Amino acid sequence: MAEVATTKLKKPSAINKRKNPIYMTVIYIVCIILLLLCLMPFWLLLVNATRSSVEIQTHAVSLIPSKYLQNNWKVFQGKDFNVAVGFKNSLIISTCATALAVYFSSLTAYALTAYEWKLRDGFFGFIMGVMMIPGQVTSIGFYQMCYKLHLTNNHLMLILPSIAAPMMVFFMRQYLQASLSIEIVESARVDGANEFFTFNRIVLPIMKPAMATQAIFSFVGSWNNLFTPMILLTKNELKTMPVMVSLLKGDIYRTEYGAIYLGLFLTVLPLIIIYLLLSRYIVAGVALGAVKG
Repeated sequence: MAEVATTKLKKPSAINKRKNPIYMTVIYIVCIILLLLCLMPFWLLLVNATRSSVEIQTHAVSLIPSKYLQNNWKVFQGKDFNVAVGFKNSLIISTCATALAVYFSSLTAYALTAYEWKLRDGFFGFIMGVMMIPGQVTSIGFYQMCYKLHLTNNHLMLILPSIAAPMMVFFMRQYLQASLSIEIVESARVDGANEFFTFNRIVLPIMKPAMATQAIFSFVGSWNNLFTPMILLTKNELKTMPVMVSLLKGDIYRTEYGAIYLGLFLTVLPLIIIYLLLSRYIVAGVALGAVKG
């Protein structure tokens, strides 16, 4: 009874705070400051894409756009690679890798949640152990395998490994444990539905928020991946956008910083679009995937 009375006393206090104009003004000011801090790097990136190398080296930070955007675009286009090809390669690799990672991670998480089998906990522990191994540790062996199989200049080697995504499996498992009712799965089995039908038609719609959240993270990670494409891809027509942007810093006599910032902005732009399209799922996905209900 004492706890209930304490809870009832606390609620009016919270409501009064929300009605207090000074309190709400402070909240809005803090939120606006945080918003400006989040948007500032993107604005500086866009502004520097319109400035010349001399201006950037003289004054590194400026909030006012300049007039050298067209010149930077000519420099960017004058290199020995095609921007449209880089976008196409990055889009194909990122989209396919994201689709495979999300689907197979969801399938693995479903097997770890809906089935009872002897080695389930051991298998999940193995996945957690793999999650702790940095990708750079296995890069030499991975490159040697691709070289011996003559797959060094093949986009498949950047797509297929995404099927094994331990971090995504962990997140999906946590989400299913909080949101999936096993009774629904058992009812589908009683009605004669096979396992893949149950997973594709019943479980996947439940996992939409988690899938959208992980799709954003997977797409961003695959799009920004520089290390693996740089060691596997040597042909210009196969290189991704981040690799092409990194080549802009390879000039011997002069580094065109304006063109580099323009390339970085073009690289970030698709990520912003993807985030805006799927952002409404992030809060629900993270909130349900973080705790077990």
